[in-house]
Amino acid sequence: MFRRLYDWMLSWGTSRRGGAALFLFAFAESSFFPIPPDVLLIALCLGATARSFRYAAICTAGSICGAVAGYAIGFFLWRNAAGEYTQLANFFFDHIFSVESFEKVGALYDRYNFGIVFTAGFTPLPYKIFTITGGLFRINFPMFIIASCVSRGMRFLLISALIWRFGEPIKGFIDKYFNLLAVVFTVLLIGSFILIGYIF
Repeated sequence: MFRRLYDWMLSWGTSRRGGAALFLFAFAESSFFPIPPDVLLIALCLGATARSFRYAAICTAGSICGAVAGYAIGFFLWRNAAGEYTQLANFFFDHIFSVESFEKVGALYDRYNFGIVFTAGFTPLPYKIFTITGGLFRINFPMFIIASCVSRGMRFLLISALIWRFGEPIKGFIDKYFNLLAVVFTVLLIGSFILIGYIF
């Protein structure tokens, strides 16, 4: 199923409506779709290198709008008046992510706010879990939006910039190493903030 979804996403890379499709895939991935929009972003940038930064902006905008939708799902639709999980929540647990991973993310918000949203947005972690739990646990909405804009914008801009600068040869490097580098960068960035806080 995932292979078919992947191929279907790539098929939009040669379509005149590729930009609109990119926005919709980025939107959906932030709340329920399993495949990251990077797949289509790379294909579109390779097909029209001069438009790479435009595609990065489209992808970021779609992802942020999807993050707001995910936050709203968690805020309004995740539990009923009795505090029990709704049918929608149970559908997500059955098909998108597990109860255990969801509750672990919720616990992280007690200690980290901006940092955990930034980490989810920039690294390969499933961003949709963090957008929905952000709404469910009522984390500060302006902070949520800022962290999402910074992390998602940095991720998609970096991918587009690499393709704009190096073209097709960089695709293999992105496929193989980008997620690892994103994790390392995030660890170093957050670690530096912690160190600064400890010193001062």
